[in-house]
Amino acid sequence: MTQAFDIVIVGAGMVGAALATGLGRSGFRVALVDRGSAPEFDPSLPPDIRVSALSAGSERYLNDLDVWPSMLAMRATPYARLAVWDETRHPLSNLLPRKVADVVFDAGNLSARHLGHIVENRITQQALWNSAASLNSVSLFPDNAVSRLENGNTHAAVTLEDGTELECQLVVGADGAASGVRELAGIGVTRDQYQQQAMVISVRYQGAVEDITWQGFYPSGPRAFLPLHSAGNGESWASLVWYDSPEQLARLKSLDDRALMAEIQNAFPPELPLLTHIEAKASFPIARQHAKTYVNHRVVLAGDAAHTINPLAGQGVNLGFQDALCLQTVIREAKRAGCDLADPAWLTKYERQRRPANRRMMMAMDVFYHLFSNRTPPLHLLRNLGLGATKAMPFARNRVAKYAMGIDDELPPLIRQLAERLPGMKQL
Repeated sequence: MTQAFDIVIVGAGMVGAALATGLGRSGFRVALVDRGSAPEFDPSLPPDIRVSALSAGSERYLNDLDVWPSMLAMRATPYARLAVWDETRHPLSNLLPRKVADVVFDAGNLSARHLGHIVENRITQQALWNSAASLNSVSLFPDNAVSRLENGNTHAAVTLEDGTELECQLVVGADGAASGVRELAGIGVTRDQYQQQAMVISVRYQGAVEDITWQGFYPSGPRAFLPLHSAGNGESWASLVWYDSPEQLARLKSLDDRALMAEIQNAFPPELPLLTHIEAKASFPIARQHAKTYVNHRVVLAGDAAHTINPLAGQGVNLGFQDALCLQTVIREAKRAGCDLADPAWLTKYERQRRPANRRMMMAMDVFYHLFSNRTPPLHLLRNLGLGATKAMPFARNRVAKYAMGIDDELPPLIRQLAERLPGMKQL
């Protein structure tokens, strides 16, 4: 028996569940399909190794969905400062003291209480999943995947692996970077694999919860510190990220915890607190990927299904939430106008708004990647001078901070000019 809905969303991760909540609250009949089951949160357990830096813009969106209070009731760590350091040692670096290349973005300079929050992914997912499940207009289909897609002129339909058939006006692919919906819809991607991989390490350290997240840049890639909640007994949790070659990360992963802690303490900037415990570690490849189109007839992509970026500033999920907000707004407008939800005029409006914004963030992340991940003397001097200029000019520094917070949608001019000269950007 076929079940009828207005919209079928495939992928109940953070972006898909947020979109289902927003559309369900607007009265649309939504089917939410996911390979997994509802995430669980246990406050007595250590933090999830997967965390995200949610921007102030994402916080506003989640608050509008009425899920932010439940996330705060679980765990979320605000950070008021974001620091960037160039840690590359080179003969030219002796010309400039380290503090010249030390830039701190402070919420106080923006009349804000914080720049964002570090939140475990499972907390965001559980809050959004619970919110979607509480709506009578949303039906969940967990532990299931799409095996067949019909992308017709008058309707769309998906068949799940258990044989369930769902018919709708619009199918949303929010099922991640390896999107099955995108493949079934015949939408191609452009993809560039970075030479680096990223290793995430969940640790405890001595001291109170810090209000700063920072990244030190090395030729092999950045090393980052993201503060989490208190662990009790004078200790706190944090998430560390180490970008390096696959061979180096494989070696690090093979070490026992004691040896790995010693390597981290020696390799990270001196601002890293004294580590006391490693809870978990994992590594993954990183790539820049962009769908050639976000829309194909009655299929539309959002989040990582549409785009992935270098995760060094943790902006991926923030872009996904911006996709969800834009798409749900466009769908509501289409309904108010009495149009088919898959009307090309409305879905094209979504792509016209989101593709340039996502491309801008891709460009910004690639500027940092190419500018910092090398030992070339002229670039070494350029980035130190650039960081020094940013530090010296509050307007420029605040402009970058507002962009990262999701307050300002325009890429700072210097970053935009540098990005346009990078290889592969013209095809995005």
